[in-house]
Amino acid sequence: MRPGDVQYPLDPTDPAEDARFTFGLIHDVADLLAVKGYPKIKSDPDLVRLRQALYEFFYSSEFWHYF
Repeated sequence: MRPGDVQYPLDPTDPAEDARFTFGLIHDVADLLAVKGYPKIKSDPDLVRLRQALYEFFYSSEFWHYF
């Protein structure tokens, strides 16, 4: 069970229907990471992993047992 003051994970009716979760968002996050000094993401597998990580953060409650 997550604490009441957190907003994530989201509880959408269908994450596949969330128009905000786009490849543009993934590229924006990748660009922001590079601006902050992280290595620029140049490969598709790294973009896929970033997408999966963001998806888990936004929509998955499976990792909440760690907190």
